[in-house]
Amino acid sequence: MIIGIPKEIMHDEARVSASPESVKKYVNDGFEVLVETNAGSGAHYFDEDYKEAGAKIIDSPKEIYERADIILKVKEPLFNEELNVHEVDLMHEGQYLITFIHPAAPANHEMVKNMAKKGVISFTLDGIPRISRAQNMDALTSMSTCAGYKGILIAANLLTKFIPQIFSAVGMMKQANALVIGTGVGGLQAIATAKRLGAKVKAADIRPDASEQAGSLGAEVIDLGVDPKLAVGEGGYALGLPDDVLAKEREVLREHVKEADIIFLSALVPGELAPTLITEDMVKEMKDGSVIVDISIDQGGNCEITPPGEIGNKYGVSLVGIKNIPGELPTSSTWMFSQNVYNLVSYLFKDNKPSFDLEDEIVYKSLATYEGKIVHKGAKKAMGLGD
Repeated sequence: MIIGIPKEIMHDEARVSASPESVKKYVNDGFEVLVETNAGSGAHYFDEDYKEAGAKIIDSPKEIYERADIILKVKEPLFNEELNVHEVDLMHEGQYLITFIHPAAPANHEMVKNMAKKGVISFTLDGIPRISRAQNMDALTSMSTCAGYKGILIAANLLTKFIPQIFSAVGMMKQANALVIGTGVGGLQAIATAKRLGAKVKAADIRPDASEQAGSLGAEVIDLGVDPKLAVGEGGYALGLPDDVLAKEREVLREHVKEADIIFLSALVPGELAPTLITEDMVKEMKDGSVIVDISIDQGGNCEITPPGEIGNKYGVSLVGIKNIPGELPTSSTWMFSQNVYNLVSYLFKDNKPSFDLEDEIVYKSLATYEGKIVHKGAKKAMGLGD
């Protein structure tokens, strides 16, 4: 089988889906690997490195899509302005795609439907379950680590004042207040980074274990008053809350939101739209010059007015909706991502052919389109499709 590694086309996306190290592993496993010219240059992995690892360097992305049996990407298929064609339209029936698709996000619904019509068999990396045997395939966790670290640095750059408490000859300036909502992997890394920078950190999560971990890092934990039976699902992931419970959670958060200089949002429900935890009215009440970094934006965002894919400013608050924060840390994030993807490919394809069980949790939770149909549970729910 042939693996294709196209260059990412999202604006400012510097990551690539395979490192020279992972390419060498694919080649040793019997795959032929095609890498688009300069696909890894933004992450400081160069064509010569890929050649040395056994890949063939291809100038044309069209040729890669035409020849490859498996396409590995970082971001979901997008419209290629240079070629004036959508990446889905470059794909063919029976081709496998492994990438972050975020199929439940409304912005991606049309693309997912088109993939199904094309007969593309797609796996979304945000669907990999958090179970012990899938840990080394969990690119979402790896990228969350990068996003938690870099997201706080982006907030620090946008903030117009010091983060640590500063003593000077003209007086003392108080430390900044950081609020982290959602203390999974990304949130915990955000807490640790904000603490290192000298912020006073508060944290909130509906899951008791996640809250306990936040407290162990030195954050002041906010009790959201949510029954754990409503909050915690399979694998320790958060569950979607009923509307009335979600409304009460927002009211608990409101006063803490008013005090915050930096808010980091990373609350997700696997396979579903992210819950809205900060409304437009709550943003209006925030301090002028404060910053919200919403890394849940790929699944709709935790803030009602986060601009997807952009950094905006409304009511004097900087709103960071960058969709590829890990791409701001491309060398480290590419290395982590490529290892995760290699492990998944090795799991799905054996002896150079597909070999997966549709009843396997790893498979059915990550499979997005199959045999001309949308099969992803969260995407079907978001699109209003029945079983």
